[in-house]
Amino acid sequence: MIGRLSGTLLSKQPPWLLVDIGGIGYEVQAPMTTCYRLPEIGQAVVLFTHLVVREDAHLLFGFSDLHERELFRELIKINGIGPKVALAILSGMDGHTLLSCVMENNATALVRIPGIGKKTAERLLMELRDKMPAYEAVLPGNKMPAAEPSAYHDAVNALMALGYKLIEAKQLVQAVAQPQASCEELIKLALQAAR
Repeated sequence: MIGRLSGTLLSKQPPWLLVDIGGIGYEVQAPMTTCYRLPEIGQAVVLFTHLVVREDAHLLFGFSDLHERELFRELIKINGIGPKVALAILSGMDGHTLLSCVMENNATALVRIPGIGKKTAERLLMELRDKMPAYEAVLPGNKMPAAEPSAYHDAVNALMALGYKLIEAKQLVQAVAQPQASCEELIKLALQAAR
């Protein structure tokens, strides 16, 4: 499998890119979020790629970072979402926005993306919800909690069990998080802050 390309950007006509590597031009499809970050034509470029092999074609998809590629790979595992729709999703919103939609259970924002209907949006939200903690920790620019990650997530889950919505629970715990704080301490501080 081709996992990474490093070469010269010859052309960008979103979603299509042409990257020259040793005299061979690789056609790559990329989401708009990646296209915005590309250098000028003729400059060096590095893309993390995912190869899709079909009966009639080999399709190469490129991303500016590993996190975006991993999100693309998770999207194409969801029933009803193929590479083209996953590319459309990542073109319509970056990883942080997508995960915010999942946290807030916001199917409306997803339905605005071409190729996503209400049922597909609901399935996407349901299937990505279970994978949220892993993605929150690795997305670049995401603020990691000051407390231990396991204590942080356990405290958020405990607040949700008490009836708080996910976004509210995260905000409460984030506001009181302290280095080396235990789950119990975080829950107590968060509940005091909520009064």
